Amino acid sequence: MAPSPIALIASAALIAAVATGTGAIVLQQGSRFSHPRKTGGAFTMADLDGRPVSQADLLGKPTALFFGFTHCPEVCPTTLATLAGALGRMGRDADRLNVVFVTLDPERDTPGSLRDYLASFDSRIRGFVGTPDQVARMADAYHVAYKRVPTKDGDYTMEHSATVALFDKTGRIVGEIGYQEDEARALSKLITLATPGQCAPGGGADLWSTTGATSTCGPRS
Repeated sequence: MAPSPIALIASAALIAAVATGTGAIVLQQGSRFSHPRKTGGAFTMADLDGRPVSQADLLGKPTALFFGFTHCPEVCPTTLATLAGALGRMGRDADRLNVVFVTLDPERDTPGSLRDYLASFDSRIRGFVGTPDQVARMADAYHVAYKRVPTKDGDYTMEHSATVALFDKTGRIVGEIGYQEDEARALSKLITLATPGQCAPGGGADLWSTTGATSTCGPRS
């Protein structure tokens, strides 16, 4: 079943493509979302135990939010491995974060299959699932472009935005971790997000910068 048009990116609006086989669109600028000036908003999904989750579940703690699918050949496992490595190095400080992986492939990603997939990473990474309409609405709210692409063997893959979005505890977007961003920089950003003031110099990493020198930052625990 194809995603809702509100969450699809028009081919004429694409400003960047990704290498064949990685299953992701790296940039989403120019996408047509229902509220382009605001990232984040109301949604209804479910966690892997079937409990309803909403925007309220992402408030109260800073959040790292990533959308993908379990059959993703490169982008998703690479990004989740980077997140898991950073969370492991952060120790108890990682408990200060919500880290969530949202499936964009509700047809194949059941709660059970997503649970098995995430078991390869860090147990603090939560999984969200939903109906095709629920997924489309959440993707639209969080400015995630995606589409289903047929493959030559009669199956399909998903193209999708590959950025990890970073939100403060009020739900305001404050930065991002780009695909294949330096692992030290990703760690620095997550520590800055979880424990402001723990990175030096300058009081923390630049949460929007994806290039240049990596901020000096280390876990407290």
